[in-house]
Amino acid sequence: MADSQPLDSFRLTLMQDVLPMGLAFVDRVRTDGAAKAVESVATGEDPLGDLRKQGEPAAREVRERLDQISPGLGNPVMTVQVEVNEPDAAAEVIDAAGEPSSDRADALEMSPEQLQTVLGRIEDRLKRLDALMAPES
Repeated sequence: MADSQPLDSFRLTLMQDVLPMGLAFVDRVRTDGAAKAVESVATGEDPLGDLRKQGEPAAREVRERLDQISPGLGNPVMTVQVEVNEPDAAAEVIDAAGEPSSDRADALEMSPEQLQTVLGRIEDRLKRLDALMAPES
């Protein structure tokens, strides 16, 4: 996999930078002639940036057509590493007093009365939310 990364980055550079500039330069040669195209590149303030902007719409179309032939051919697929840190659902529990508790033993040792108190508080909060979300008549 490490061997393919330089080739992938080279291909990405070709598709995102070289292709738009090349297409724009070819368009300038076709419309203005070779001498004027070279002159416009030599005298511009940011000639490569200008070429890139001018050729981007045509390059996007070429990349989309390449993707129709084979997905990822025109718009290279880049590998990414994704890391997800999922919180433990049972790690934090609200105790009967409404305070967060990180102790699992507290949650497991909750009495039915404490559980009813917590559930009642949750129900009240849900009713308040519903009242806020309901359209006023």
